[in-house]
Amino acid sequence: MQLLWQPYVQLWSQWSVWSSVTAPPAFNEPFSDAVDHVNPMIGNGGDTPNGSGGMIPSVAPPFGMTRWVAQTRENYVSVTPYNHTDTVIHGFQGTHQPAIWMGESGQVVVAPGVGAVKASFEERGLSFKKEDEVATASYYKVEMEAEEGSILAEMSASSRVGHLRFTFNTSSELAPYVLVQATRAFVMGSAEPSNTTSPIGSISISPSTLEISGHNPERQDFIIGPNPAPSFAGYFVARFDQPFTGWGTATNNTLHADELTRNDTILSGYVNFANGTREVNVRIGTSFISVDQARKNLENEVPDGQVLEQTAYATRSAWKDKLEMIQLEGASEANKTTFYTGFYHTLQYPYEQDEDGMYYSGYDDKVHQGPSYTGYSIWDTFRAEWAWEIFFAPERIPGMVTSMLQDYTEGGWLPMWKNIVETNIMIGTHADSLVAEAVVKGFGDKFNTSLAYLAVHKDATVPPQNDLTTQYADREENVGYEVRAGLTSEYEEKGWVADDIHSEAASRTLDYAYDDYATAILAASLNHTADAAFFLERSMSTYKTIFNADTGFMEAKNANGSWAGPDQGWTEGDMWAYTFDVVHDVPGLVALKGGNASFVEFLDEHFDGGHNDHTNEPSHHIPYLYALAGAASKGQERIRSIATTDYNDTVDGLAGNEDCGQMSAWYLFSALGFYPVNPVSGEYVVGTPFFDKVTITFPGALRPLVITSTGAATKQYVKSVTLNGVSVPQPVLRHEDIMNGGELVFEMSEVPEAWGSATIAG
Repeated sequence: MQLLWQPYVQLWSQWSVWSSVTAPPAFNEPFSDAVDHVNPMIGNGGDTPNGSGGMIPSVAPPFGMTRWVAQTRENYVSVTPYNHTDTVIHGFQGTHQPAIWMGESGQVVVAPGVGAVKASFEERGLSFKKEDEVATASYYKVEMEAEEGSILAEMSASSRVGHLRFTFNTSSELAPYVLVQATRAFVMGSAEPSNTTSPIGSISISPSTLEISGHNPERQDFIIGPNPAPSFAGYFVARFDQPFTGWGTATNNTLHADELTRNDTILSGYVNFANGTREVNVRIGTSFISVDQARKNLENEVPDGQVLEQTAYATRSAWKDKLEMIQLEGASEANKTTFYTGFYHTLQYPYEQDEDGMYYSGYDDKVHQGPSYTGYSIWDTFRAEWAWEIFFAPERIPGMVTSMLQDYTEGGWLPMWKNIVETNIMIGTHADSLVAEAVVKGFGDKFNTSLAYLAVHKDATVPPQNDLTTQYADREENVGYEVRAGLTSEYEEKGWVADDIHSEAASRTLDYAYDDYATAILAASLNHTADAAFFLERSMSTYKTIFNADTGFMEAKNANGSWAGPDQGWTEGDMWAYTFDVVHDVPGLVALKGGNASFVEFLDEHFDGGHNDHTNEPSHHIPYLYALAGAASKGQERIRSIATTDYNDTVDGLAGNEDCGQMSAWYLFSALGFYPVNPVSGEYVVGTPFFDKVTITFPGALRPLVITSTGAATKQYVKSVTLNGVSVPQPVLRHEDIMNGGELVFEMSEVPEAWGSATIAG
């Protein structure tokens, strides 16, 4: 497989072929070091089911609505469309699957071939070799074996339009064709492949306009969550640049020659081209609103006459504008690839759901005006990715918060895990944290904070329906909004969520305590003084109700106050991970453990005993707790160890699921030298930077932030820190100080130092 800059050499050298097209003014600018170090295949390996680490290696601009990927398998929950171990491509898919543990929605597939049309997934597959594959953030290319020759496929995309070019290096006696698949038998919301249904979609072929259009109502997660979204569909218009010599529809592998329209299950449409046709270009507009809107999106984003090189260049430029905000010095090529690929991952989700100023809402099944985003993996991304996007995509933050508020207005609640609509996946109402952090970090005048407070206050005070009789287990079907399950007469009155009533009770108790803290911060920011005091007090007291002083661990409780057992009530973690999950009151947690010295010993036991599981998010902040307990140098050792063992520049370069960018966000912040342990505090805990020098140009900033850490590659310990010449005595940085830019200087050392390490020094 080729990666990085090679495809652009080819694209640029081919540009002269398009003599009738004027190149963009900046087309011949130098290569971008940042973009050329993006490897979309990182994160496609790992130890999750079917060998996928959860990140789809696709092309699209930042936050693109429809991502385009080579389809090597049919995707569903636990399976993504592409797997790096596969050697057969069955088409090129416009996917809306945001993460490996989420379902697909309204997808469309385009598949080329020659000779007799093959429509079924199995039969249309074409073999390829890994060395004949090129993958970048903005351009994909692969040569596939075909009857009597090969087919070269090239692909790029705008946010709502896929752009593909097929070159048929086959016998002139064979007629090329392109098939567009609308619907399939899909797996419903689980990892059990036999649990399928077949929706009815549509295909319409127009020889006069050279189009195939249609819709696909597939939404694999429809069996979970409270919102039926009855009118949901993915709409598409595929427009070709070559005349059709034949056409038809297909149901599975049964062809209906000469048929122009059909509504059916497992449905495709195909068009034939003249024998000897060498090249076919197709642009596919997508929409969640209508076929007409898909056509408008096509014409707005990739209009007639635009060639693939132009689309790839525009998308590459969009990534360049973002990734070049950070310049690295003193990093190896492998380090750069790991870093910039992580940066690329963090700017994919949540993805755009609005089109032309409008969006389809599955909450009330209507089309509205305004911005909209979906793919909110909030249980994961509230920890660090949201803070990263506040730094590097601030222009998106007001629209993203407004989108969540529209979800509240139309559906009654802020989203938890929105995949088109709410799915009730994971726990906690961490949208409260996202809203509060946005206000704390300066966005309070850019969205409706009055409405935001109503929504967050409802999360904190209103329980879900049938709260005392519904478990609200993971992916439980036929229930309403989960929100803060266990709030009724448990958390509110006793201080904990009861394990004998609700699933994941101990994790919920701790998550709700943090969300109360976020609510308090938001209330204080908006001058709701009494509410701020109430929620702050509740956030500081409730987590203590499940601390078992006899064992020294957090533990779930039953409704009668008895302990439920050390292995009960956890979400994707255990008592080791969650006993440290009090990010809003680390001093209080340290006190429960007997003070700094004993807390540091407990951290040592956690790491030395092999209990730290960085592959899942509840452990991400834990190495930074050393610094808050006066043992910064020990934390620096752990941070470097995790960065080395859990991140690299291969397909297995992420030890766990990417989860919409949070796994990468940990690495990115850590590489800079600080991490948002308590996101809504506006503070970052100092760790250990990875590179000699990092220059950051924040959008709209008056001056860059230059982080200098000479010798960091071989020196993991911090001896001193200064910000604009002023000593930083404690391992904490404020958001506004970072945003103001200037010089952040780390003096690095090969041995443990006293800075930030009063506990172990004493």
